[in-house]
Amino acid sequence: MTDNHAHTPYVPPEVWTWDQASGGRFASINRPVAGATHDKDLPRGTHPLQLYSLGTPNGVKVTIMLEELLAQGHSGAEYDAWLIRILEGDQFSSGFVGVNPNSKIPALLDCSGPAPVRVFESGAILMYLAEKFGAFLPTEAAPRAECLSWLFWQMGSAPYLGGGFGHFYAYAPTKIEYAINRFAMEVKRQLDVLDRRLADTPFIAGDTYTVADMAIWPWYGAMVKGQTYGAGEFLQVEAYTHVIRWADAVGERPAVQRGRMVNRVVGPLEQQLHERHDAGDFDTRTEDKLNPASAPPAPT
Repeated sequence: MTDNHAHTPYVPPEVWTWDQASGGRFASINRPVAGATHDKDLPRGTHPLQLYSLGTPNGVKVTIMLEELLAQGHSGAEYDAWLIRILEGDQFSSGFVGVNPNSKIPALLDCSGPAPVRVFESGAILMYLAEKFGAFLPTEAAPRAECLSWLFWQMGSAPYLGGGFGHFYAYAPTKIEYAINRFAMEVKRQLDVLDRRLADTPFIAGDTYTVADMAIWPWYGAMVKGQTYGAGEFLQVEAYTHVIRWADAVGERPAVQRGRMVNRVVGPLEQQLHERHDAGDFDTRTEDKLNPASAPPAPT
């Protein structure tokens, strides 16, 4: 194979400086420093849990978990889901940075106690909610270890899929053969890891549906169903038959279908619910509450 950038080799300087835009869809929000760019408080609703998010794969993990908890009858899992438009820089408000200093969605405030508890990082939120409600996380040592191992597998693996393959295949301003090949190889290896696992078990962690499935499904389930980056044919996802079987089974769950709609701003209008403040919102959505012109985000 040839390097399509061989004619203009890049030589790193002695010291990197931020002196030009990075290019691509996210140039306007990428920066090498943390902290708030503007003062703005976050809204608060009436429910115990306040979620600040967007319907990307990482955001969907948490809304699926909350909807599954409510389906099990955990009334304390009632939540308000507020839309954070990352392409408009909402994640850099002083209020959001106060909940997540890393300025990434999702971020959760648990207001059920005497003082709000902040939780950020999607895997941490899933684990926090699972322990708070005693659901979707095994309590016996061996099954718990298996479940947490797969949960943390997802947290460590998805950046190769999203920030690696997805970025260079779909979003980078130029196509770099080496980068696309490097990350395509890793994504296919990860899909093979899952396919081999799911050849032996109905769900990721074993016989029971857990937070591991909720974490992995929005990323890899969407990938094998051809819903991510338009790369299904490129990656030959039809070969991962066990992952497809699992993705279909998880996707048929009503709570998963509801969770996937929350804070979603792309796709058919009937699959979008920009903000969720009551279970009845799924039945009372109207087009005047939606803004289909919203710029689509990248998976985060």
